[in-house]
Amino acid sequence: MIRKYQKSDLDALMQIWLEGNLDAHDFIDPSYWHDNYELVKKELPNAQLYVDEEEGEIAGFVGMQGDYIAGIFVKRDYRCRGIGEKLIDFLKLRHDKLQLSVYEKNEAAISFYQNRGFKLVKKEIDQETGVADCLMEWDAYKLCLGIYNKYFFTMD
Repeated sequence: MIRKYQKSDLDALMQIWLEGNLDAHDFIDPSYWHDNYELVKKELPNAQLYVDEEEGEIAGFVGMQGDYIAGIFVKRDYRCRGIGEKLIDFLKLRHDKLQLSVYEKNEAAISFYQNRGFKLVKKEIDQETGVADCLMEWDAYKLCLGIYNKYFFTMD
């Protein structure tokens, strides 16, 4: 079940956030995530947050700022069970366009998003970490236009 964030979720979300970042970003010094923990804890509730709950336990969450996915995180025990895909599908029903940034070295995440229709828009260096960052986008209009063009303009 996907639901809106409640204040009582914050500690669980922060644990998932920290665990997820440490697991996915072994190319960034772990102190970066630990040093930013309190700032993220303060700012996280300012995002539009949706929580996936499985059998009464928080399995993952996504934070939105407009059409920008500020972060999507799945608890370690729930990874590879379709939680991330469910959260993305939930967002696609509510947005015509979605953008996000992912570190270039996080190949698993890039593949995950590409398999869900996201395209690379640009690469740049993240100023805080010095690591290459990829801006990715999913656009329902472009997707529909591509399907339309494929079926109606490539027929012999």
